[in-house]
Amino acid sequence: MSPNNDSIFTQELSRRTALKALFGAASAAVLFGLPARAHAAEASQETADKLNAAQAQLDEVQAQLDSIANEYAALANKNAQTLNDIENVQGKIDDTQAQIDEKKAELKKKRNDLSDRVAASYKSGGTNILSLLLASGSFEELVANAHYVEKINKSDRDAIEDIQTIQAELDAQKTELEAQKANLEKLKDQQTAQMQDMQAKQQEVQTVLNGLSDDVKELMAQRDSEILAAAQAEEAARKAAAAAAAANKNNSYSGGSSSGGGSYAPGTPQQNAGSGKQQAVVNACYSTPSPGQNWCAAWVTNVFRNAGVGYFGGNACDMFNAWCYSSDRSALQVGMIVADSSHSGTGAPGLIYGHVGIYVGGGIVMSNEGAITSKSLDSFISFYGTGSGVRWGWLGGIALS
Repeated sequence: MSPNNDSIFTQELSRRTALKALFGAASAAVLFGLPARAHAAEASQETADKLNAAQAQLDEVQAQLDSIANEYAALANKNAQTLNDIENVQGKIDDTQAQIDEKKAELKKKRNDLSDRVAASYKSGGTNILSLLLASGSFEELVANAHYVEKINKSDRDAIEDIQTIQAELDAQKTELEAQKANLEKLKDQQTAQMQDMQAKQQEVQTVLNGLSDDVKELMAQRDSEILAAAQAEEAARKAAAAAAAANKNNSYSGGSSSGGGSYAPGTPQQNAGSGKQQAVVNACYSTPSPGQNWCAAWVTNVFRNAGVGYFGGNACDMFNAWCYSSDRSALQVGMIVADSSHSGTGAPGLIYGHVGIYVGGGIVMSNEGAITSKSLDSFISFYGTGSGVRWGWLGGIALS
């Protein structure tokens, strides 16, 4: 689920404080002892429809943003490959240039050797090459002597020609590699421009998404206010009925009536023996509304804050990594968080952030899935344990038992 952001919920503190006051430990034990009546407190159908429509539009725009993100990621991968290709070609250019430099040095040495040999022959006098040419008495003799000189230096000339040929080939190879690099640089610039365009488009969609998110939050606030008003009316009616019963000396609201004869749903506060803090967390699970789709960690944070245990931020993945240490069912206790760090069942949010809920006893885990749901531990593990697996532990390391 999405990361928790405390600032998003600051504006709702007064409403949630009222909810906490209404559903305190004493009144919650009475009010939520009757599930049918507790669940009667609902928002108007008009508000629910508007919220559902806004949420659907939000999901649609989020899907567009996810699509852009996926396209951007694919293009970024191609750009990374282009950069690798440029680096590889540059390496080949450098190697070729090194070979060219080597052949140039070899060619220079061959020419110097030949020059040194001619100079030495000139200095030695006698029948050296220069003397031989200067001593030619006729053109025919000069040609003959020149042919003789050519034969003497043929091996040097052949070596020089071989080096020149290799150098020419290397120059051509370098020119081709530089052309390849230029094309890759052009491709890199095109990809960079495309990525910048996609970033701009991503920002536009994100702006629309932020506006829709604000609309959804406002509608959730309206829904919560309506639920609060309905719950207050219900509580007032209950108190009036209790007062009337007391006046008639009919103690109908005794331990027998609150027990419900086994009619309670598993995991309701009446079935969770334990410390006061454990009971407070369970009560808060039933009184704390959903902060919205994909905000499972935010709901858990609000529950523990409403229960007076403390504030613990972070997303589901953070909570899992920091506090969920066991998968031993015998170690699972009421008030523990139950979480995973990654699962595939809910798409990208689940893969990135995981999911977190709270064990309320009776084999039941409550969590925010857009609405507050109650799942058996087996069902919770079956759905959310497909990736990292499900574990549990005390949130913040604070043992409530």
